Amino acid sequence: MAPYEMLYGKKCRSPLHWDEVGEERYLDPYLVKEATEAVEKIQNRMVTAQSRQKSYADAKRRIVEFVVGDKVFLRVSPMKGVMHFGKRGKQSPRFIGLFEILDRVEQVAYRLALPVLLAETHNVFHVSMLRKHVSDPSHMLTYERMELKQDLSYEVRPVHIIERETKELKSKSILLVKVLWSKCLEREATWEWRKT
Repeated sequence: MAPYEMLYGKKCRSPLHWDEVGEERYLDPYLVKEATEAVEKIQNRMVTAQSRQKSYADAKRRIVEFVVGDKVFLRVSPMKGVMHFGKRGKQSPRFIGLFEILDRVEQVAYRLALPVLLAETHNVFHVSMLRKHVSDPSHMLTYERMELKQDLSYEVRPVHIIERETKELKSKSILLVKVLWSKCLEREATWEWRKT
């Protein structure tokens, strides 16, 4: 019995069942042949479309394998309500942590050593959620400790003047200086009015 017939208690009015329920009427063999050819054509086109879409997906797919002990980053979903791990908003990072792989669960799933903060999260993840960490000693960052105020702001002081310039307007001239600030890079230097 077809699902439509089971739900509604009558046959679906397709080319195979033009008759009303209860009528016994045989269809023309030409009509049946035409319907089966149309179904075959639809099936062939669906196979073609599926193989085309598969080729598009396979071009982006890459084989990724990890070894026990590798360090990986975990991708967190940017969508709302899905695996935020405590980070919220559009400024939240795409990847978190640096976690060690404990073991391989399936061909494409790995168990990670998660910190106590993420103890409620299941520790097995698909390979698409992981990104390998490539360690490079030259990427070590040095940083200074910043003294933050209660409102999480910090104070900067001028270190030295990089450039001087005079801006000529119609009625007066303005003296400008490019100032390098403490705890800032040279590209973050700003132009300020020189007070005389």
